[in-house]
Amino acid sequence: MALAVMTVGCRQDMQDQPKYIPLRPSSFFTDGRSARPIPEGTVARGLLRADKVFFTGKNGEQFVDRIPLAVTRQLIERGQERFNIFCSPCHGRLGNGLGMIVRRGLKRPPSYHIDRLRQVPVGYLYDVITNGFGAMQDYSAQIAPRDRWAIAAYIRVLQYSQQASVNDVPAEQRQQLGPVTAAQPKRAPQ
Repeated sequence: MALAVMTVGCRQDMQDQPKYIPLRPSSFFTDGRSARPIPEGTVARGLLRADKVFFTGKNGEQFVDRIPLAVTRQLIERGQERFNIFCSPCHGRLGNGLGMIVRRGLKRPPSYHIDRLRQVPVGYLYDVITNGFGAMQDYSAQIAPRDRWAIAAYIRVLQYSQQASVNDVPAEQRQQLGPVTAAQPKRAPQ
């Protein structure tokens, strides 16, 4: 009976266990810290980022001209969804720079349909989403790299859609468009 009572009395609860509390001093280590510094060269799981083109949009110092992913319908739709969430408040749903912030009196961002932005490499668009530019903040913490590429792909779709003509539509699908009067590309507001 005495042995059973002594065994119960020797238990140790989690809140009473010996442990180091973060940022508290410790006499165990010679530097006096309880938290150990991260060894040099350590990379967190899933954050190796060995593919420099995918994570920077650059090959060396040059922006890439091609998206380093397979451009599928799903990627474009994901890009549209992310664009509508993160980009359209400023750039508008058409990418013309007439988003809600302009209606609220803030500075108008550039339209994606100006010649300069239609001619930049797609890696430039990825870089601006990642690092910001001018008054635009960076979105590297909010938008995953794959989604940044999806947005860049969708911006290219927006740019193409605003410059396309009826002649760009396959002949078998033109009938679905209804009557069309002009075959000239329509220009988006600059």
